[in-house]
Amino acid sequence: MAENETTNPVGADGQNNPAMRVIGQYVKDLSFENPGAPASLTTNSAQPAIQVSVDVAGRRLSNTEYESELKITVNAKRGDTTAFLVELSYAGVVQVQNVTNEMLQPLLLMEVPRLLFPFARRIVADVTRDGGFPPLMLEPIDFTQLYREQMSKQQEGQAAGDVPPPPAPN
Repeated sequence: MAENETTNPVGADGQNNPAMRVIGQYVKDLSFENPGAPASLTTNSAQPAIQVSVDVAGRRLSNTEYESELKITVNAKRGDTTAFLVELSYAGVVQVQNVTNEMLQPLLLMEVPRLLFPFARRIVADVTRDGGFPPLMLEPIDFTQLYREQMSKQQEGQAAGDVPPPPAPN
């Protein structure tokens, strides 16, 4: 490595280009509940109905480091009975350079979760298998669509909050 080499990516036009580097990723919280065991494992029961919810969040750690957190909840039920419940919070720390404020939120809520998802998916598959069920392979998630829905809900909430109240009766 040259002595004067910088870590800032510089494009052919001499401009500093946006850059992101994953520093680390980790399980923040993991819970697996198998309330019907061992009966749920020994009887030939119908396949459970599975409901998956996903949420993403991002936060600043320092001037250049941010945490992006992917929260996945899987609730499997047979009728009114819970077969299993998985709650996973999987996060990554990224270092960013030359990223504008407008680019930061989409980066933390779309791009980083897209990179984290395969690892979180494997954890969900492993924990359901280790819990005595077939491994649950989550379908890929469109984080761009999830982000757009989240932004749309925020805008609707802000728009509703911006409406002045009706005048008070005299």
